[in-house]
Amino acid sequence: MAAAQAGDAEAYRRLLRDCMPVIAAAARAKGARGDAVEDVVQETLLTMHRARASYDPARPFLPWLRAIAQRRTIDLLRCQSRRPKEVDDPIAYEAHADDGLPEAGQGLMTREREARLAQAIATLPKGQRQAVEQLGLRENSLAEASVLTGRSTGALKVNLHRALKTLRAALAQDRKDGHV
Repeated sequence: MAAAQAGDAEAYRRLLRDCMPVIAAAARAKGARGDAVEDVVQETLLTMHRARASYDPARPFLPWLRAIAQRRTIDLLRCQSRRPKEVDDPIAYEAHADDGLPEAGQGLMTREREARLAQAIATLPKGQRQAVEQLGLRENSLAEASVLTGRSTGALKVNLHRALKTLRAALAQDRKDGHV
């Protein structure tokens, strides 16, 4: 590497050629397989080329090279784990139960919860009810809700906070009582 840093092109070619098996072994040791090993070798050689000026000839070369190879392998494995893998298994596709279908009675329970929430909202004082309707249900911004209700944004925040506290308490009591 010292000769390559000094500009010896033949030494640099030999160095790159001799590094390939070392890099491949380091990649396999970290878990890379098949084409991934070749990708790691190429990425490591590119990184080594870019970082060759930072190598200190007074220090051992192989640990420096292995560290680069291990980091490139980890980068590649991370990248591969993020990519979704497509699996073609027609039998599994046909035999798989549809998770999208609601369970029996699920629609009724949902309607009961919605009705109970609507009842609880209806019992709130006017300011709190408006805050919940504008900010929670209609998802308006504070500025929009302020214009629509004629209340300040601060008042809306306070009303929403109090309303949510009241609703949580009311719905928690319903759960205790076994209603919803």
